[in-house]
Amino acid sequence: MAGRNFLFVPGPTNIPDRILRSMTVAMEDHRSSKFPELTRSLFPDLMRVFGCEQGQVFIFPTTGTGAWEAALANTLSPGERVLAPRFGQFSHLWIEMMQRLGLQVEVIECEWGEGAPEAEIGRILRADDAHRIRGVMIVHNETATGVTSDLAAVRRAMDEARHPALLYADAVSSLGSIEFRMSEWRVDLAVTGSQKGLMLPAGLGIVCASPKALAAAKDAKCARAFFSFADMQRTNGEGYFPYTPNLPLLYGLRESLDMLLAEGLANVFARHNRLASGVREAVAAWGLGLCCKELRWRSDTVSAVTMPPEINGAHVVDVAFRRYNLALGAGLAKVAGKVFRIGHLGDLNELMLLGALAGTEMAMADVGVKIEPGSGVGAAQAYWRRTDPVPKKRVARSEVLYASHSAGSINA
Repeated sequence: MAGRNFLFVPGPTNIPDRILRSMTVAMEDHRSSKFPELTRSLFPDLMRVFGCEQGQVFIFPTTGTGAWEAALANTLSPGERVLAPRFGQFSHLWIEMMQRLGLQVEVIECEWGEGAPEAEIGRILRADDAHRIRGVMIVHNETATGVTSDLAAVRRAMDEARHPALLYADAVSSLGSIEFRMSEWRVDLAVTGSQKGLMLPAGLGIVCASPKALAAAKDAKCARAFFSFADMQRTNGEGYFPYTPNLPLLYGLRESLDMLLAEGLANVFARHNRLASGVREAVAAWGLGLCCKELRWRSDTVSAVTMPPEINGAHVVDVAFRRYNLALGAGLAKVAGKVFRIGHLGDLNELMLLGALAGTEMAMADVGVKIEPGSGVGAAQAYWRRTDPVPKKRVARSEVLYASHSAGSINA
């Protein structure tokens, strides 16, 4: 199909041209004395993106799923008890991994579309007088439902219960897009992948560990080899890795961090919030709703749009892709067919999103969703024009005349 594919799934995300160029590198010796010039700068800058003041960050040549396993295996022992709310496909999959690693998981079943239930977490922890629960596991941003949980509120609930459990956070679809304050919220282990807010291809799984988590790793008994923190610690200090790293992705990560820090993390978060708000305006103009149950949980990286009962959301996704070269996210597991998802994270601006909204409108109309073509696009346009952070400058008539005269002189 002619033209570019419009990639608007909630990951992988669009890769900026400058990151693509940065990864076009010749292979080099990752044991050379020059190699640490690249790697030593990555660790402190990643700590800044995590909002982590003390601790250590680990970069594994894997995915976010591998980072999940690394966080669990390095800090827990088989048979230990952990607490995990299940409110979407990715919290479900993480729970499944915990069980396969031999952990005893106390699951809090939540309605999909809700966030982590901080009050229930606090109640369970207060009842755990023997402190048998060793970890509380929260998916910060659940992409299946477009829900962002309140990690600060979870931490308050843990503190009020005076419980020593470690706080684990899946930040795969939030880091680099939604505010994340690891030290302030006292998150002990946070995991992410390279293919979302970091704007890279999949292939890096990143774990940030607090001093408390690093201390727990000394006594943890879960088996680990490839994912060993200790092996990383023995080599990372000098700028090396215990095995072959993904060299092009490390160069891409350096460029990604430069872009995020140059824009300023506060500006990155504000941009994502504003773009997401425009998408939500479009959804409202269509007369549709979101899977997310409360305003406070609305995600700034993905919107899960609910479909009328007679419409299968998978058909919208299929038509958008086949007819319009637009990739949208399908509904997963419990919400399969009930929603489709618009990803709005990473390297993104208003015009890119307007193209996605226009294509979504056409695909919905094609499968029988009763919407007014242009309604969502117009609502998003109005919102973004109204909230444009760039100051407007009126051009004087004399400047216009001068520009026209100059152009005429050149043409003559």
